[in-house]
Amino acid sequence: MDLSRALAGPYCTALLGDLGADIIKVESAKGGDSTRSWPPFEEEHSLYFDSTNRNKRSIAVDFYSEAGRRLLWDLAVGADVLVENFRPGVLATMGLDPAELRQANPGLVIASVSGFGTVGPLAHAAGLDQVAQGMSGLMSVTGPDSDHPTRVGVPVMDLYAGVFTAVGICASLAGRAGNGGTGHEVGTSLLEAGLAVSAFQGQNFLSTGAVPTPQGNNHPVLSPYGVFRTADIPAIIAVGNQAHWKKFCQIIDAPELEDDPRFAVGRSRSEHREELTALIEEQLVRRPGLEWIEAFRAAGIPTGPIYTYAQAFQDPQVQALDMVQTVQRSDGSALPLLRGPLSIDGAAAGVRKAPPALGEDTRAVLEGLGLDEGQIAGLVESGIVQAAPPVGGRQ
Repeated sequence: MDLSRALAGPYCTALLGDLGADIIKVESAKGGDSTRSWPPFEEEHSLYFDSTNRNKRSIAVDFYSEAGRRLLWDLAVGADVLVENFRPGVLATMGLDPAELRQANPGLVIASVSGFGTVGPLAHAAGLDQVAQGMSGLMSVTGPDSDHPTRVGVPVMDLYAGVFTAVGICASLAGRAGNGGTGHEVGTSLLEAGLAVSAFQGQNFLSTGAVPTPQGNNHPVLSPYGVFRTADIPAIIAVGNQAHWKKFCQIIDAPELEDDPRFAVGRSRSEHREELTALIEEQLVRRPGLEWIEAFRAAGIPTGPIYTYAQAFQDPQVQALDMVQTVQRSDGSALPLLRGPLSIDGAAAGVRKAPPALGEDTRAVLEGLGLDEGQIAGLVESGIVQAAPPVGGRQ
């Protein structure tokens, strides 16, 4: 049962849907998930919504009516997992108090994503991705310099929080067998996700007190590792060890760099990054970027170009991965959609169902709860639920 909206929760449930879960996306009958109205659009379809709502069924319910809340309760009691990203406490005000749900369905896993966590002075404050990017320190190490903190180009705090929540759900489901069949309450927040991915940047401060600063397109601790000029295009080159360093110097026809005491080992190369970069680019600007990339790849040195999304989707490696699959929406329109990033036993996760229209599956979900057509029609006519017409067009 997916009560989440916007991005963190829906990304979590999209990943679970990729793995075969039956996701019932429960939306408000008064407009549905807020991202249905967010650009970019393809005609009336929000591509923001489409990007994270594959492999789901949609039921639209009036959350504020007594009959609607009874339906929410019935859905939750019959679910394995409930995912929500309301502010702490809102779930209980909707008639879905976690303690009461646990009594009715001891095996239910309740997964929650909030802005700042369930304790502390900001527990009840609203939080969005860029706020968490800023408060977690991520923006302070992103961008050209300390005067220009920069957000990451996609909402990574939402996405990471969704991934972490999916991991927690899978762990809880796996653990129920050894826990007497009892589910857990799984929780994370955008702020926790941002701090968790600070990796060595956060650890550096915790251990040494040094405050990390932006490195632009350079790796913060390794060199040469970053974006370099060539004769025509910028190229990303990553020299991560001594073996690669030796090969790199040979390929760029600068063997004298290998034994230069300023660059002999990784630590000294990082300390003399600017000098080294200038010497490297003197060599690289003599040949086109794709020629260098081919030569470095042949030597096992990680390298690649900087693509636009148009170029990325045209790359032979991306196409070989079959990341883009075309599905058909309920209105008959075709939608090229990114599949999930996981493969199991060599089989890539597929897109079984296009992102649903609001209330597209209301009838099927209610039938699964045991309601007959007359009862469903009554709920539709009273506005308790919103539903697509049944097959044949009957209202």
